[in-house]
Amino acid sequence: MVAMATGGLDPAAQWVRDASRIAVLTGAGISTDSGIPDFRGPQGVWTKNPAAEKASTLENYLADPDVRRRAWQYRLNSPGWDARPNAGHLAIVEIERQGKLHALVTQNIDELHQRAGNDPALVVEVHGTMWWTRCWTCDDRRPMAESLDRVRAGEDDPDCLVCRTAGRVGILKSDTISFGQSLVPEVIDRAMEVSASCDLLVAVGSTLSVYPAANCVPVAARAGARVVIVNGGPTEMDRFADIVLNGQISEILPAMVGLSAGGSVPT
Repeated sequence: MVAMATGGLDPAAQWVRDASRIAVLTGAGISTDSGIPDFRGPQGVWTKNPAAEKASTLENYLADPDVRRRAWQYRLNSPGWDARPNAGHLAIVEIERQGKLHALVTQNIDELHQRAGNDPALVVEVHGTMWWTRCWTCDDRRPMAESLDRVRAGEDDPDCLVCRTAGRVGILKSDTISFGQSLVPEVIDRAMEVSASCDLLVAVGSTLSVYPAANCVPVAARAGARVVIVNGGPTEMDRFADIVLNGQISEILPAMVGLSAGGSVPT
């Protein structure tokens, strides 16, 4: 069931057909149908486990080995490893297949857009990715699976092997942006640039309350683009939208882009 706050599904679908440069902004809500909980919702990760939110603060993570140990156990059992793209992700792949996807800006760290089939060159990950680690000391980056294997083998707080060889202490964290950690300026600049140069912005599955990613919406609107917001409930940017569609994202997006219900989901 789709509840339209303003506008409607049919006009939104027509705007997708008419557009030539569609920028998509996604948040955690697009991945909940893949089994990945959001953060602050009723069943959110931080709602149910406040300690997980503490581990997401850079100062706590770097200073407290116990916080890191708990974080590694959470990573080990994260639902993200087994999650599969859903119909909402496939709808964005369909936009790309139609030659209309200008860029895909995502606040998510699950890489489900790439796994669904979107060109990684079009994906702008403003908060990084859970699939890689980075050393806080030497900046070494490598697949997360390597560190998880070490945790399974008994290391409760695996350190950076490059730093260990050099006689240094290197703290490993996921290659994601924690609270208190600086964003990558080039990534944010690109997110704003594609928002300012699109002719349609579709914001999906985000409360649009986390900045600077949320600024994509007013940036696009002020540049003259049409704006459609698709979410399970109201957002902080609804006032900038031409159409707001509230409901099941995995139902609304496919209908917007003309994707048949029989589309297959990658495994």
